[in-house]
Amino acid sequence: MKKIILTLLLALGSMTIEAQELTWHTDVNKASEIAIKTKKPLFFFFTGSDWCGWCIKLQREVFKTPEFTKWANENVVLVDLDFPRRKQLSPELTKQNNELQAMFGVRGFPTVWMVTPTMVDKKVSFAKLGSTGYVAGGPEKWLAVANQILANKK
Repeated sequence: MKKIILTLLLALGSMTIEAQELTWHTDVNKASEIAIKTKKPLFFFFTGSDWCGWCIKLQREVFKTPEFTKWANENVVLVDLDFPRRKQLSPELTKQNNELQAMFGVRGFPTVWMVTPTMVDKKVSFAKLGSTGYVAGGPEKWLAVANQILANKK
């Protein structure tokens, strides 16, 4: 019995470690530079991290899974655009997030936009690939929708 419990704990621990190997950027300019260099689209995650139940559910069911970690590391540059109610963001970060929310017409949370950044005269512009929100069914269903959006890049 102890061996079974130990094996389960090790398996869960390794999945947790793998799921935490994601880099979420908050500075869109830095993330854009990385995306341009790596030729990957940006993954804008508009979230209310400390109040939005659906955002928390999407994180728990999809973003913190090994399947998403593998997919994200291979396909996108992650950007966390947070709109918290209890946590205070810097004025610069709040301004950036509000401007992007307006630019992409985000009215509800969670919203994910995938975009291709381009740099012209030291100014970043974004070509929209598509957007989604919470999709029921776990990582497989959510990633199927995400892959359909990424197909627009081709």
